Amino acid sequence: MEFFPGLAFTWLNGGLFVLALGLTEGSMFLIHPKDVPRLFDRSGWTKKQTVYTVLGKTIALACVILLLLSPLKIGSAVFIVGLVMGLIGMYGMVSAITEFTHSPHDQPTSGGVYKLTRHPQNLSASLMLLGGCIVVGSWTALILLILARILGDQNLEAEEEICLKVYGET
Repeated sequence: MEFFPGLAFTWLNGGLFVLALGLTEGSMFLIHPKDVPRLFDRSGWTKKQTVYTVLGKTIALACVILLLLSPLKIGSAVFIVGLVMGLIGMYGMVSAITEFTHSPHDQPTSGGVYKLTRHPQNLSASLMLLGGCIVVGSWTALILLILARILGDQNLEAEEEICLKVYGET
C-alpha cells in the first residue's frame, strides 16, 4: 500500500472494480425488476442530511476517479486481499438485490441478508469499493471511501426515518 499511487489510465486498473459494481447492480435489477413507488422523497430531509449526503457522494466520486486512474497491484498480497473483499461485496450485492426484489413491495424487506444489516446493498457496494482501494494499494482512495461512508450515513438515517413513517416499527 502506498499513500498515493502512480496514476495511469490503462485497462488493468481499479476501474475494473467500479465496472464490476455497476454491472453487478445493473444486471441484477434487469434480471429481477421490481416496480416500486419512489419511497424516499428528499423534501423532508434536514439541511444537515442533505449537505452531508452531497459531500459524501462528491467524495465517493473522487474515490471512484482515483480508482479509475490507479493501476492494479497484480501479484501482490494486497491484490489477493482486495480481490476477496470485492468478491464478498459482489456476493452480498447479488443476495441483497435478489431478496429485495422478491419481497412484497408494501412491506419492508427483512429476510435474507436484510436480517444482518438494514442496508446490505450499501454495505456490499462499500465492500466492493473497499476491495478496489486495496487492489490498487492506495491509502488515499481508502481514506476517501471511509470519509464518503461516514458522511453518507446521514442518507441512511434519513431513509430510515421515512421507512419508520411508512411502515412503522417492524
